[in-house]
Amino acid sequence: MQFADRLQNVETSAIRELFKLLGKPGIISFAGGFPDSAMFDVDGIRQAVTQALAQEPGGALQYGATEGYNPLREQIAGFMQSKGCQDVTPEGLIVTTGSQQALDLIGKTLINPGDKVIVEGPTFLATIQCFRLYGAQVIAAPIDEHGVKTDELEALIAQHQPKFVYLIPTFGNPSGATLSLQRRLQVLAMAVKYRLPVVEDDPYGDLYFGEAPPPSLLALSAQVPGSRDWLIHCGSLSKVLSPGLRVGWMIAPADLLARATMCKQFSDAHTSTFAQATAAQYLRAGRMPATLAHVREVYAERARTMGECLKREMGDAIAFTQPGGGLFFWARLTGAGGKLQDAGELAKRAIDKGVAFVPGAPFFASSPDPATLRLSFATADVDKIKEGVARLAQAL
Repeated sequence: MQFADRLQNVETSAIRELFKLLGKPGIISFAGGFPDSAMFDVDGIRQAVTQALAQEPGGALQYGATEGYNPLREQIAGFMQSKGCQDVTPEGLIVTTGSQQALDLIGKTLINPGDKVIVEGPTFLATIQCFRLYGAQVIAAPIDEHGVKTDELEALIAQHQPKFVYLIPTFGNPSGATLSLQRRLQVLAMAVKYRLPVVEDDPYGDLYFGEAPPPSLLALSAQVPGSRDWLIHCGSLSKVLSPGLRVGWMIAPADLLARATMCKQFSDAHTSTFAQATAAQYLRAGRMPATLAHVREVYAERARTMGECLKREMGDAIAFTQPGGGLFFWARLTGAGGKLQDAGELAKRAIDKGVAFVPGAPFFASSPDPATLRLSFATADVDKIKEGVARLAQAL
């Protein structure tokens, strides 16, 4: 069988391959990027399902509009308005099957083979794979604990004239970094200066610990005239409500939304109306603030515990910045004290010790750093985090 040439540009996800090793009994996993299923608001979702079937069963069970179930679009618009995005309207967004479909639609509508796209280095692995699938040359812009380095980003923009820039400004995956307010405004100014689309992927922005992060690029766009015309915002309920609902959205200029809607018609016709109706009822019921408060509290404790354990168990053999939100630690093996500095080798040893994590190299579009690793604290409770980090230290 002869397969499409585009498949030569991508390979199987290193993370998905790692999951095949996690069937070993008693293993503690810091590998996944999943929310903790124990914190799903099952009662609230059950009530939302009941309400959806009672109030509008036809809308929940029948085919629907590709753009999305309108009651949900209204709720999402209100949700975004509550976060400072006052100009978001139901007509200005489409519902997608998770925010990852939004990224796929961006690839379909914007990328021609050979186009250049700038992402953060490191960034979400599936984004690199998605954009390469459509023939893009993916270029990495370096980051630090305050997000993408905007001076180096602008130099790359001027050099490569990319089709667009993709960023996860708030609690990035895998970096955990949050773009500073000053840099956010600089990014928006670059979008106007270079007439350059900027994709803001924001699945983690509501998962903050303590002080809230800076406003989203979308919320700040009102302060930079003209930037709204170049901004594409992707959101999701997966990390804050349930990934199983597969409900995300894309807010973008009207001409892009129209083309993305057309491409979505070809792929899945529409996101599950049953899932959309359930999500709409859940948001309408006003349970999200309490759900977010609980999730933030639990994840904050787990993140604090992991940071303390890494320092105690591994000392100066590992370097990291304590995350202010999200689901991840991004760390680097220093080799201090003659300890291991290859995260790929450590991952193999760690499995033997009964703990799993993801090496950092696959998250780089270019020049991977083999000493880096990603640790998720989301699905392990405090006791498992303590034990898992102790096992990791033994593997080092």
